[in-house]
Amino acid sequence: MTDTIIHRLEANARRYSGPAYHDRLSGTWKATSWSEFNTETRTVARAMRALGLERGSVVTILAPNRPEWTLAALGAMRIGGISAGIYTSNSPAEVAYIVEHAESPLIVVDSAQQLAKIVDKWDELPDLKYVVMMAGAEGSDDPRVLTWDEFLARAEESDDAELDAIADSLGPDDVADFIYTSGTTGPPKAVMLTHENLAWTADALAKVVPSGPDDVMLSYLPLSHIAEQTATIHLAITNGYQVYYCPDGLKLAEYLREVEPTIFFGVPRVWERFASVVTDNLSQATGAKAKIAEWARSIGRQTTELRNKGESPSGLLAVQHAIAEKLFFSTVRQAMGLTRQRALISGAAPIPPATLDFFASLDMTILEIYGQSEDTGPTTTNRPGAVKYGSVGQPIDGVEVKLADNDEILVRGKNVFAGYYKNEAATAETLVDGWLHSGDLGRFDEDGFLYITGRSKDIIITSGGKNIAPRNLEEALTGIDVVSQAVCIGEQQRYLVALVTLDPEACQRFAEERGLSVDGLNDDPTMREYLDAEIQDKVNAHFARVEHIRNFAVLPHEFSVETGELTPTFKIKRTVVNEMYADTIAEVYSAGQLL
Repeated sequence: MTDTIIHRLEANARRYSGPAYHDRLSGTWKATSWSEFNTETRTVARAMRALGLERGSVVTILAPNRPEWTLAALGAMRIGGISAGIYTSNSPAEVAYIVEHAESPLIVVDSAQQLAKIVDKWDELPDLKYVVMMAGAEGSDDPRVLTWDEFLARAEESDDAELDAIADSLGPDDVADFIYTSGTTGPPKAVMLTHENLAWTADALAKVVPSGPDDVMLSYLPLSHIAEQTATIHLAITNGYQVYYCPDGLKLAEYLREVEPTIFFGVPRVWERFASVVTDNLSQATGAKAKIAEWARSIGRQTTELRNKGESPSGLLAVQHAIAEKLFFSTVRQAMGLTRQRALISGAAPIPPATLDFFASLDMTILEIYGQSEDTGPTTTNRPGAVKYGSVGQPIDGVEVKLADNDEILVRGKNVFAGYYKNEAATAETLVDGWLHSGDLGRFDEDGFLYITGRSKDIIITSGGKNIAPRNLEEALTGIDVVSQAVCIGEQQRYLVALVTLDPEACQRFAEERGLSVDGLNDDPTMREYLDAEIQDKVNAHFARVEHIRNFAVLPHEFSVETGELTPTFKIKRTVVNEMYADTIAEVYSAGQLL
């Protein structure tokens, strides 16, 4: 019998008496036990069977992080089906593309707003038979639209015993999950993940940061992404820790203080926002408080550096750390809602070393992890006692990682996907002789730590034939305190320029210190002069002349998912940026080299 996430859930229902997850949809936190959780997934699976779903049927899910999201995914697994998440920010056309591509007969949504996206395109979706609304959402006069209660009531028409037979018949190579890629280079592709992919990867991650029933995790990043899905569903079931659902990312700070998770995963943008808020608070400290903070942060850096090497502070440093903990560190963690933190993790995109160093000064180590949907999330990771900032750590146990002749990162292991659904050409290009061609470029150091140096498809080739990887340059640009995002431009040009956006909190401080107005700061000569000096000092001084940023433009707003420059996982769509800001780029080049 194949070891699946479903079998682990059944075991947890017998093993644990405590809560599996918590939700606050009713206004107060409500706990659901492992036994109840298991029963709920069975009911959902039986309802799906009653509606005619079979092995191989794809259940699409268009909703924020709620228990029903997980129940739908696990229900699909129980009937030998496949789940496919869709980002709530997707347009009706984007939603329709995935539903049509997956040939999905059933989609689960959370609101009338998301239902409208389906209704708008339903005539173009011949395979779609039902829409199921999550609990609390109103139904519809359309008989194809079922409320949550109406959907669950259909379970009475199906045999519960059949589910066990299906689960026991699942093979390791049976597909359990579709992860649709962000679409940075074209239409989204469906990454096919098998039952073995999901279970094996959860086991591998469990070794990195051991956890159990007393641990707590907050689910708030989109469940359509493999990282959040692994943490919320597969690893939570494997290790038995508790999940708190946060359906509204805007309430993250509030939920953090209420839940105080022991395990917290964030994308770089989240960590950078935290750092910005803490920096703003520290800037307001004066006198003794400011001196204590400065002293404590120096102790934090020294202590974290030791811990990252597997050592512990001793002697005078240990005494100083205890004092700093009482006077400073504990207060900062309490304000962030991270007083119980045991594991802080960053992934999905590169995080600037400066951000990692900032949290190190707060006595908080962030473990950066690297991977992609095509290898079920992780390739390498920093781990407690083995951390090097700027690197993405060492390969997870059981995974082989090597570099091709062009320095592309290649991966082989039981976490590597089965291919792209209905896209043999892309599969053949990405999977070669069992090796996943990641598209990322890297290097290893003498201790086996991997460093990402760029992405093969992002390489800029100047008119002089120079190949330039923009990642490190953009990382250096965002290391400037007022810069939040940066994109380097230079394809078939004589030199590089950059588009940058400004960080709102940092700009507020910048304006107040200089008596300026925040409005229009992107066009202010004082800001321009400041950025000129910072780019020369923080960027150009550290790179070869051919990589120097010769001019730049400050955009009036940050990139966002809503305005189209970012994917739902906050990756920059370079092609979109080049198209959207073509006039601005042309103006920058027409102004000539100013740096």
